[in-house]
Amino acid sequence: MSVALFPGSFDPFHNGHLEVVERAGQLFDEVVVATLRNPQKAEPLFNLDEREEMLRDSLGHLANVKMVSVATLVVNVARDIGATAIIRGLRAVSDFENELQMAQMNRELSGIETVFIPTSSSHSFIASTLVVPDSLASIASRASGVTFPLEMPSSRNFPIRPSPF
Repeated sequence: MSVALFPGSFDPFHNGHLEVVERAGQLFDEVVVATLRNPQKAEPLFNLDEREEMLRDSLGHLANVKMVSVATLVVNVARDIGATAIIRGLRAVSDFENELQMAQMNRELSGIETVFIPTSSSHSFIASTLVVPDSLASIASRASGVTFPLEMPSSRNFPIRPSPF
């Protein structure tokens, strides 16, 4: 049985991530999506429980996909679940340099290969850091077709991040 690990902070999970998971699901018997805290990124917009809920809502239609939350090195998780590959999505050539270094380090540490899945051009511009909601209404209006609708209490306040535009 071939098992692939797709790790990420998924803050938030968006259609580019979904495309990578769906395509990985066609290549591997099982795909494990691992939500993690990336210390190189700012404080998360969504807490771990909220991100897990987004993943459950977004990936429920995929029978061969499981979800876990982790607080350890990706290679440790890959070993624990018996992964034969780590999946990484690529949007553009600019993603490749960093992803290549991580893939080389992961292989050196664990022997596990990394499989790169390029997103389609319709998702190549989407990045979690560009999805900067300041309210639930803004998610629906500004990110339509980019993120999944989130059913959260209307009292939930989001920190306002400066827009890159």
